[in-house]
Amino acid sequence: MIKIKNLYKSYKLGNKDVPVLKNLNLEIKKGEFVALTGESGSGKSTLLNIIGMLDYYNQGEYYLQQNNKNLLIKNFDENKLTELRNKYIGFIFQSFHLIPFKSALENVALPLYYRRIEKDKRLKIAMEILDRVGLKEKYNNLPNELSGGQKQRVSIARALVTNPPILLADEPTGALDSKTSKQIIDLIKELHKEDNKTVILVTHETSIAKNCQRNIKLVDGEIK
Repeated sequence: MIKIKNLYKSYKLGNKDVPVLKNLNLEIKKGEFVALTGESGSGKSTLLNIIGMLDYYNQGEYYLQQNNKNLLIKNFDENKLTELRNKYIGFIFQSFHLIPFKSALENVALPLYYRRIEKDKRLKIAMEILDRVGLKEKYNNLPNELSGGQKQRVSIARALVTNPPILLADEPTGALDSKTSKQIIDLIKELHKEDNKTVILVTHETSIAKNCQRNIKLVDGEIK
């Protein structure tokens, strides 16, 4: 599903290139549940953003399997990247990234708007997904009327609404208490099992990483 070869990423700091990822080689198969772990600054979120096509890499190759062919993700314009993200990737963020003036239902339905699906149909699909994550009764609530765990469920529903084959979760429990964290991880595990989605989860918590099938540890931008 995902293949990375000799990937290198750096940022400019003044006149210097500061390496963040150093010659990474990684393969993630369809249906795997993978944790990216490491200390702050190890490069795990940068790697996730590159996989999610939110950031660029300097050198190497990143392939995404598309219709049984490996598509090289490189030198695409933003329109093409947006199209690929909308088709293949669902994002779950630590800070939820919900639109404050839209209801839970409208937040979930938003990715379907960009697919030009008519309003009635996209709201129907969004309601079905909200029901699946246990929040159907909160469909009309604004984000500030929801608890942290409920906001994350809305975020998960939004990630699922286009039925992408890949879910990327960046510290999805980082803003939640331990009880709610367990509920969210259990939900992600359940969705992974039922839908056979490829899930890549960034976390610095050992207890969270233990829920995944495979742990990949980054140290100073390298896989250890």
